[in-house]
Amino acid sequence: MSLNKRASLVWSGLLAAALIASGCSSGNGETSSPSGSVSEGGTASAKAAGGAYNLGEKPLSFSFYGHYDWYTMPNWGEDEASKWIKANKKVDVVPVSSGGNAAQKLSTMIVSGELPDVIWMERGADVEKLREAGMLVAFDDYFEKYPNLKKWAGESTLEMLRSPDGKIYQFPNWYTTQPNGNAGYLVNKKIYNDLGAPKLETTEDLYSYLKLVKEKYPNVIPFEGGQKAEAITVLSSAFAENHPYDFSSVAMLASPKGDKLASVFEDEAFREGVAFGSRLYREKLMSADTFTQPLDQVEQNIVTGKVAVYAASSPTEFGAIGNSLLKAEDPDAGYIMIWPVHKEGLDKNKIFTGSYNQLGWNVSVITKKAKDPEAIFAFLDWMTGPEGQRVIMWGPPGLYWDGTDEEEKPKFTDKFTSDTKGRDKLMNDTVNLQWVGNTVYVDNAKMKFESTLPEDLKSWETKWQSEITWKTQFNTTAYVNLDPAGDSPEGIVAQSVKEIYEKAFAQAILNGKSDEDVYAILDKANADAKSVGYDKLLAFKTKKWQENQSKLQK
Repeated sequence: MSLNKRASLVWSGLLAAALIASGCSSGNGETSSPSGSVSEGGTASAKAAGGAYNLGEKPLSFSFYGHYDWYTMPNWGEDEASKWIKANKKVDVVPVSSGGNAAQKLSTMIVSGELPDVIWMERGADVEKLREAGMLVAFDDYFEKYPNLKKWAGESTLEMLRSPDGKIYQFPNWYTTQPNGNAGYLVNKKIYNDLGAPKLETTEDLYSYLKLVKEKYPNVIPFEGGQKAEAITVLSSAFAENHPYDFSSVAMLASPKGDKLASVFEDEAFREGVAFGSRLYREKLMSADTFTQPLDQVEQNIVTGKVAVYAASSPTEFGAIGNSLLKAEDPDAGYIMIWPVHKEGLDKNKIFTGSYNQLGWNVSVITKKAKDPEAIFAFLDWMTGPEGQRVIMWGPPGLYWDGTDEEEKPKFTDKFTSDTKGRDKLMNDTVNLQWVGNTVYVDNAKMKFESTLPEDLKSWETKWQSEITWKTQFNTTAYVNLDPAGDSPEGIVAQSVKEIYEKAFAQAILNGKSDEDVYAILDKANADAKSVGYDKLLAFKTKKWQENQSKLQK
């Protein structure tokens, strides 16, 4: 039995045992008296006449667990934003650490019956297991009392969060109703202009340009592949219309074909993209160590200007840093972004390097250990609304913003642009407290303000997001939550297919001597995948995809 399967089975067993021990009757939302302690003064005392919880009237304290090995919650009240919330809204959040081993920590809490009040985690199978075990609080009765989430997320997004029992248990983070994302192509401005700023529109334009870079700049990496040749996955989007890199990725392991999800190994855009990447690799036009280099090496290559072109799912972070450092040394240096390249004959306006989905990133769930779950929901709903987003993103009023306009957008102060070091420190301090991000509000507020600034004060990232990246991200909401539980038959198949994909992808790029050679490697991978039950996994994903489409049409 694989470690992944064993861990999943143990997880299921722990939930079942905990359900019996805690006295939960079923997953119907009922429970015996919960023993958690999260609020002071009782529920009723903090509610207004209309029955809604009046945030700030009474102290509210709850425990918060981020279900990630990497996550350590900053101390609440130490930064300017949470300090203001603690003082003005009387909310205190007590962190529960994963200790670097999230799976073990959650299992321990379940067995001991000491669940946190809020769990911040990925959508999907683990949420459903907690829900099926009767450990989560449904939010449906709260939406009318606390309307921010419903207003900003919209009905279709909430519908996608609905569990099989018809209720909603998940509060989304960075949900959206408009495009966002940073996937695309970063181009070294100095090198590009020195070479005459040639046309970079088609894949063949790109190929010719990379050869020119290799000839003229022998110490520069023509095409930075990133980690595990991520750039080639992004580049696959150039070979088909309406085909974001997700459809070529190991994360999805499938590609739409008509009304079904089909084998990624048979997908023509993926095959052409890998063949193109293999050509770049064997002609030494791509970073030689793309399958072994750490992320900090990729960053170093970018920020020092040793790269001519870089494609990635989010190249703007390194691009912004590199642009700033390079321009400081040479005003003509830095980075630009280009419209996604496309195969000759395709419509460039139907090429999507990346994607976005309405549900955003992860979710917060409230457990039945919470003494006053409605109060916690009221706080999360305030936090995802305009005032909460202004505070957690840009600090308390009067510092970097003061008052709002007719659209509830913040009126940024002069300090917002004059004290960039302090502003950036504040925003970095709160980034790991942004649990219920409202993408539309934050992005539109940022864009509205940026439009009023002179060019030299505008954010590099915001410029390219508004001009290129947000316009070239595909809506993949219908493709979320397609993965089976790890301990299910389909989940075990998925792990095997993932391993086959990763091996074939690397072999095709590193060892492919020709396009035909690459296609042979992918054909063998396809056969190997089918031999371990790939068709069964594709049928499962297709069913989930079709269910999503039905939800979005409601």
